Amino acid sequence: MKKAYVFPGQGAQFVGMGKELYDTNAECKAMFEQADKILGFNITNIMFSGTDEQLKQTNVTQPAIFLHSVILAHALGEEFKPDMVAGHSLGEFSALVAAKAMSFEDGLRLVSARAEAMQKACEATPGTMAAIIGLADEKIEEVCATIDEVVVPANYNCPGQLVISGSMEGINKACEALKAAGAKRALPLKVGGAFHSPLMEPARVELAEAIERTVIQTPVCPVYQNVNALPMTNPDEIKANLIKQLTYPVKWTQISKAMIADGADTFIEVGPGNVLQGLIKKVKADANLSSASIQ
Repeated sequence: MKKAYVFPGQGAQFVGMGKELYDTNAECKAMFEQADKILGFNITNIMFSGTDEQLKQTNVTQPAIFLHSVILAHALGEEFKPDMVAGHSLGEFSALVAAKAMSFEDGLRLVSARAEAMQKACEATPGTMAAIIGLADEKIEEVCATIDEVVVPANYNCPGQLVISGSMEGINKACEALKAAGAKRALPLKVGGAFHSPLMEPARVELAEAIERTVIQTPVCPVYQNVNALPMTNPDEIKANLIKQLTYPVKWTQISKAMIADGADTFIEVGPGNVLQGLIKKVKADANLSSASIQ
């Protein structure tokens, strides 16, 4: 029996996230206060009592989810004994910090830099994303390849659900073509840009410099990374994959299958929401799924 801890990405945020940790645990409170200093603004105030709109700003959302996940993992103390970890997109940074491959401070600085770089790339080249429901991954890949605009598979979430990313025109054309090819639904997403697509290349270049400067150590357990869905422990390889992440698809379906194949039967989601549990359930209906909580 192996335990896999999984860490959510952007979209799982909610007002009030992390407040219980702040109020009930002195070490957690100190970590939140340290985060305010590192970021140079009062993120804890926005997380605990801000508005949905404030929390949706990319430069707030990404560090907020990271903080909730990493501080919750810290609060679990001796109970946090992962055999393997993985995170969805942004969540990969949370997973790396929780698995002690990266310090809390370095992880937070990288997540903040990532959010700023992505925001700039979105403003420079507008793009969007859409969820395609009820069509085989291979068919979606095939159709995307025929569109004469930038449009690529971006998030392999679970069997029957794949998110595509690209230019506004590319996504419009792809949605029509995919519906014609038999997709049950093609849902445009309310996102700021074309994440995990070639349009994120300026952000990748900018973030690469920050990642190169960051010390990455051997994690306490394998980290299943987004770009290859493989269990990684070598710091240099982890760093190389992290640099690729912004322009590569998130292979969450493949990660779920790989973890299960490697013996994971218990999945604990660390952070806001329960999105990842729902995705894993589509891969293995009888998986033991839960959310991390402090007693």
